[in-house]
Amino acid sequence: MVTPDTSTEADPDLRPGEVPSHWYNVIADLVGYVPEERAPARQHSGPALRPQLPLSIYRQSVSREPFVAIPAEVQAQYERWRPTPLIRARGLEQRLRTPARIYYKYEGASLSGSHKLNTAIAQAYYYKQAGVEELVTATGAGQWGTALAMACTMFGLKCTAFMVKCSHDQKPQRRMLVELNGGRVIPSPSTATKAGAAILAGDPGCPGSLSIASSEAHEYATESENARYCAGSGDNHVLLHQTVIGQEALAQLREIGDYPDAVVGALGAGSNFAGIAMPFFRHSKLTGRATELVAVEPKACPKLTRGIYTWDHHDALGNTPMSRMYTLGHTFVPSAIHAGGLRYHGAAPVVSWMYHERLISAVAYGQKSVFDAAAEFVRAEQVIPAPESAHAIRYVIDRAVKAREAGTPETILFNLSGHGLMDLSAYEQWTAGLLDDYPAAEADIERAQAKLSARAVER
Repeated sequence: MVTPDTSTEADPDLRPGEVPSHWYNVIADLVGYVPEERAPARQHSGPALRPQLPLSIYRQSVSREPFVAIPAEVQAQYERWRPTPLIRARGLEQRLRTPARIYYKYEGASLSGSHKLNTAIAQAYYYKQAGVEELVTATGAGQWGTALAMACTMFGLKCTAFMVKCSHDQKPQRRMLVELNGGRVIPSPSTATKAGAAILAGDPGCPGSLSIASSEAHEYATESENARYCAGSGDNHVLLHQTVIGQEALAQLREIGDYPDAVVGALGAGSNFAGIAMPFFRHSKLTGRATELVAVEPKACPKLTRGIYTWDHHDALGNTPMSRMYTLGHTFVPSAIHAGGLRYHGAAPVVSWMYHERLISAVAYGQKSVFDAAAEFVRAEQVIPAPESAHAIRYVIDRAVKAREAGTPETILFNLSGHGLMDLSAYEQWTAGLLDDYPAAEADIERAQAKLSARAVER
């Protein structure tokens, strides 16, 4: 069992070409926030869940130290592609005729093509040190499944990924990437678990959701001797590992003498947004320089902008402990939008608390307008963004246009968390005019809100 090294000192003078030596822990700077969970009132199905986290990772998730040292083995892997580029989007600026300066941190430059590898490597390292032989997970669009399979290969672990069925069908190349890296992919809901079989019995055409895939992954991990469940977003330690993104961006902007008025990231559960935003939260707190932190989510799954702040489970069957978060309910099944990584029913507890305290802001967009923005970005920058990242681009374009109309020169930074080369079929649908915003989603969201409100009254 490895205990993470903690320190109150990190890299205040990190140079643009260097990889951070520490992760930043935002919990240290959140006065009033308490990381806590509630055990489920009853076990809904299957055997009782055993603890899944190694003690080393658990300590990270509840630590109040501002920095956690990155193990040498993890840092060595990071150095294979980090630091990732900070790019000024001059083509987009010119296309929009805006006085705003637009920068993006390009996490698509990672070995897996997305930001997910930052935490996958860290978690595989800690689980390996704890004697675990197989990591089991739930993945939406497949970026997380790909990253975890790669990390497991690096550290000699097996990998099993329950992939949300609609994304599994939309993105067969992602499944192939996982399998090429030695992982096994099971479309969820499946008949491989009691949880999946029960859901399919009630809804044979269910498109799946991350909460359903999580239920299946937890059951599989519980019933396998040397396997453990591993999360790719939402948990405190996952957000912690992603902060190398924002720390590098701070150093890179300092080198060129600029600083953002707004820092923007797409939000599924929180790793994309937190990775870029949290280090700027600390910097603003220390220096007094105002920076707006903006989370962008899909209208089909708007947990921050339309969810309810309450205690909820992380899986569809309610077997996992509850966290207090903005949620649409753990049984909510979003429409099958192409931004599969943003279809999680709740926001990370830390992000939810910050939103509740008005330390960050949030906005939601429909799928078609998001792809409109992505196409604009492709033509301006010749970079194809993942549909998840395109949500941030939609906000950036809208804000840059407002800056043009107001004649306000401001600086906007966003996290381009992954490339869209595996999503060309979605772009093909956009080109053909076949993408829609799922009008039925509105009724689903209203039912979810009513269900949560009724539950709150009962309690």
